[in-house]
Amino acid sequence: MANYFSIFLVVISAVTGLVWLGYALFFAPKKHASGADAADNVSKSITVTAEEARLQMPAAVDFCKQMFPIFFGVMVFRSFIYEPFQIPSGSMFPTLLVGDFLLVEKFSYSIKDPVARKEIFKTGDIERGDVVVFKYPFDTNVDYIKRVVGLPGDTITYRNKTIYIKPACSQSDECPEAFIAIQEFVGRSDAEIHGDAVNMYTEQLGDVEHKILRNPNRGSTSGQFVVPQGEYFVMGDNRDNSQDGRAWGYVPEENMVGKAVFIWMSFKFERKEEDFLPTFIPTGVRFDRIGGIE
Repeated sequence: MANYFSIFLVVISAVTGLVWLGYALFFAPKKHASGADAADNVSKSITVTAEEARLQMPAAVDFCKQMFPIFFGVMVFRSFIYEPFQIPSGSMFPTLLVGDFLLVEKFSYSIKDPVARKEIFKTGDIERGDVVVFKYPFDTNVDYIKRVVGLPGDTITYRNKTIYIKPACSQSDECPEAFIAIQEFVGRSDAEIHGDAVNMYTEQLGDVEHKILRNPNRGSTSGQFVVPQGEYFVMGDNRDNSQDGRAWGYVPEENMVGKAVFIWMSFKFERKEEDFLPTFIPTGVRFDRIGGIE
């Protein structure tokens, strides 16, 4: 759906811009020229008011002139700078909550054209620990948000709810040492906020420290994942309640939309189906959530 909206913005910007430009270059000059000839022939037969009305821009063209800067500005901002994103599920608890509205930085890794989403030029590297929005590999019309755990060439082992990372190494380089994403227990999560009271830990993922949730009542899934070149391995912070790379594999670099960097608004949605108002109407605002993302 997000990609369809990007295409809509490009199309509507092009249409309004071309209508306005076409009128300014071709029709307006002819109007003024014919008006000048008529004034020379019958200088006093046309009043100033009538002449102004005759030369007035058509309503449709005037609409395009007024709306083009708005459509074009939104298109540029959303396609190349920041795109809004809403958290739809709890897979990133406790870092992100349902009802968080994010800004995704589109230029963090590359600049892409907004229609075909082909890279125009690269602007940065995807780093371990980044929270990223990406197109789901099996349905690119769906956006997912997860945390980057494995970089191209890494070997990721998930065992006993712990991440073991063997970084990529070429034969010509000195290989970095394998390491564990160290976890420290910090208490229980809030059942009202996170849906259940489970164990909360801090996790050191490279240079990034963040919080994760682990459910002691759920068994541990194990697996080893060798990340292909040009792809990334991602996981949710809600480790026992996230459909991520452990289930469906890797994210190609071309599927990356951008880096989630800021929570600009956070709503509570606590209505029940039997309430008078619809469940999509917020019940409150979490102002303390507004700010940067770890």
